[in-house]
Amino acid sequence: MIEPYETAVEDALLTLRAARRSLVNEISAYPRPISGCDAQFNHLLSDRTRISDAINALQNQPFVPTPRVMEPGAASESR
Repeated sequence: MIEPYETAVEDALLTLRAARRSLVNEISAYPRPISGCDAQFNHLLSDRTRISDAINALQNQPFVPTPRVMEPGAASESR
């Protein structure tokens, strides 16, 4: 049986949130870096941003414009 996409999205959100928590914990325990010189620390920050962006993308509903003409040959909507 194929699971509904809503379930898959919720599973993805749970996994991403767990990954973000893990990264935040790792970043907070990381020894103080020299600003801009620690590639591993910068990579952790980049991953945190990417995960947060993915969470936002899954949570926000995109605007999907609908056509004015719903079916080929149909009259256009009047306003």
